[in-house]
Amino acid sequence: MNQDAIRDRYAKAARRALAGEETGLLTGDGEAERIGAVHYAAEEVPPEVAATSLGCGNPLAVADLHPGETVLDLGSGGGLDVLLSARRVGPTGRAIGVDMTDEMLTLARRHAAQAGVTNAEFIKGTIEQIPLPDASVDVVISNCVIALSPDKRAVFTEIARVLRPGGRMGITDILATESLTDAEREQAARTEAVECLGGALTTNDYEDILQEAGFTAIKVTPTHEVAHKLHAATINATTPP
Repeated sequence: MNQDAIRDRYAKAARRALAGEETGLLTGDGEAERIGAVHYAAEEVPPEVAATSLGCGNPLAVADLHPGETVLDLGSGGGLDVLLSARRVGPTGRAIGVDMTDEMLTLARRHAAQAGVTNAEFIKGTIEQIPLPDASVDVVISNCVIALSPDKRAVFTEIARVLRPGGRMGITDILATESLTDAEREQAARTEAVECLGGALTTNDYEDILQEAGFTAIKVTPTHEVAHKLHAATINATTPP
């Protein structure tokens, strides 16, 4: 699935959410148990945002945010992780969401206004060209978005660029097993329900690309299966001080 198709799919989901309908993205037997707000403590998730959570994990459980920090969420969607981050970094901190889909940005801004969150903002951009200055954030999070990128090396280079020295990356993402064949990737890439399988990295590839981008203290931890030969994982890394 190419970037335009991904944008169109998530724009359609956002329009449905804005209209008060189901997003229509959580399809397939048992998928709701592996993807979405189920990965968050119920008391943390604003009711108006929970239904639009499309991630495979909880990056806030990985990133260890602190008051006063600036945190960036890549592919922020309906805004769940940005709003929860804004709460954790407090009034002296800042939470920023980047998304390429206008409809998702509209939805996220509506959620922020409904929640009364004033230290969060949502800006349009791609994760391959993050529209922020060098060394401008303390922490980067993302919830199962990078697997969809056609240029993951560019994504991690950009993350390293916007992080301050000693900055942290704490994300969740979809990884493929080492046994995944090229034929299986091609087949998955033609299947809308698991479009991320076609471009998902293996653990070894993920670690190699992070090292190339200059990250240290890299830790990739598989968490649960989301499809055949496809699992969610948490990924931690830091930039040199």
